[in-house]
Amino acid sequence: MRTDSSPGTLPAREHLPAGNAGTPVLDVVIPVYNEEKDLGPCVRRLHEHLKQTFPYAYRITVADNASTDTTPQVARRLEAEIAEVRSFRLEQKGRGRALRTVWSASDAPILAYMDVDLSTDLNALLPLVAPLISGHSDLAIGSRLARSSRVVRGAKREFISRSYNLILRGSLQARFSDAQCGFKAIRRDVAQVLLPLVEDTGWFFDTEMLVLAERAGLRIHEVPVDWVDDPDSTVHIVKTATDDLKGVWRVGKALTTGSLPLDRLTRPFGDDPRDRDIQDVPKGLARQLVGFCVVGGLSTLFYLLLYSVFREFSGSQIANALALLVSAVANTAANRRLTFGVRGRGGAVRHQAQGLVVFGIGLALTSGSLAALNAASSHPAHSTELAVLIAANLAATVLRFLLFRAWVFPDRDGAAGDESTVVATHNPSSPAYPTGGFRPYQQPYQPQGPLPQRPAHQPHAHNGTTTTQFRAGEAADGTWRDSTMRLQPVRPHDSDPGETR
Repeated sequence: MRTDSSPGTLPAREHLPAGNAGTPVLDVVIPVYNEEKDLGPCVRRLHEHLKQTFPYAYRITVADNASTDTTPQVARRLEAEIAEVRSFRLEQKGRGRALRTVWSASDAPILAYMDVDLSTDLNALLPLVAPLISGHSDLAIGSRLARSSRVVRGAKREFISRSYNLILRGSLQARFSDAQCGFKAIRRDVAQVLLPLVEDTGWFFDTEMLVLAERAGLRIHEVPVDWVDDPDSTVHIVKTATDDLKGVWRVGKALTTGSLPLDRLTRPFGDDPRDRDIQDVPKGLARQLVGFCVVGGLSTLFYLLLYSVFREFSGSQIANALALLVSAVANTAANRRLTFGVRGRGGAVRHQAQGLVVFGIGLALTSGSLAALNAASSHPAHSTELAVLIAANLAATVLRFLLFRAWVFPDRDGAAGDESTVVATHNPSSPAYPTGGFRPYQQPYQPQGPLPQRPAHQPHAHNGTTTTQFRAGEAADGTWRDSTMRLQPVRPHDSDPGETR
């Protein structure tokens, strides 16, 4: 599967326009489970902060995932008291499930979430969402591990957090600094395509979302935060760590096999239209040259090592042929995946066969060089043989890149669409919304191609008619009803009644 996106397929990013009354620009979700004590103070404090500092319309959504105490009643009281508060009720546990369900149904162009304990200082909220509103970034995260962050927490939690992020960097090559800080935001148009690819429904949801976004080339903005640990946290550290490690293994395996259609999330290099008006420059040439040079350098070292080993028990021609054959197979596989961005197993045999043809040309060059050396000297030194082979391999490398680019892995227009037959399938059961609840901003998203343009913020209007807005729980006749909603699982197999926080 090809993952490189053609320049010009996406228009320039646009700043969300201000002044659209009715539909909120920001939807802050607070996932809760048995938080009857902290929910009220949290929501009131957050609402007061947004009212005083946030220049756009906003909404606060309480996502209650299967609480067994009085949390649902507290959420409904807050919804009745504060116009900007909504409540969702899910009958299954899992923070990731709650976020995915509420984010998928929200009509706000910017989606965020924070933990109910408000460990993160709220002054970081506006810097968190500003790059998303401006169109500069796709996701934003709060980081407790940035140099300028100020964090108060115990040595145990500090050790676990830093160890987990080191694991992510070593196993999944993650570059973001803090995966588990409960303070994140995402643009809704990005979420519509990214969330169907995220499988986890618990605490690993954040990490999986960030890893996939980063691998797809989306821009992740990090905000240093001031953070104070909650000593009464209900997180089960051992079980959470075990589940996270299982998630790391699953995501790493999926990325290695190329089974995720990340090409649907890629954006072109730069959103400035001037970046797409440059003529006569081959697409992706600079990136491919760098990747090919890195792979070629490693392949040359591998080849020389093999040649030295084979030379101990065979002649120079046989050692050269064997070393070049083994290194050529490895070189073709590495260039296929890393340099030219071909994922999955489709066409792998054909690519290796064509790579062997390129290998034959390289063999002719290197064997001819060795033959010329032996003709000039009956017993050349081993160092001389290596020098001749290095020079011959340099010439073969240039020819190999040209053949790989033009013949083995050509960038045909439309070819990527033909080969990328894996489609992100995500068909959640559509939740039934009562008259008073807020409805999705548009029809449920069905992935059909690359990520669409980030839309300018528009009021509710469908087919020329404007949708009348009611507060959650308020019917058209002005009476109040129970607006707590029961949502079906986002996936048919999302059923884990034994899941713990």
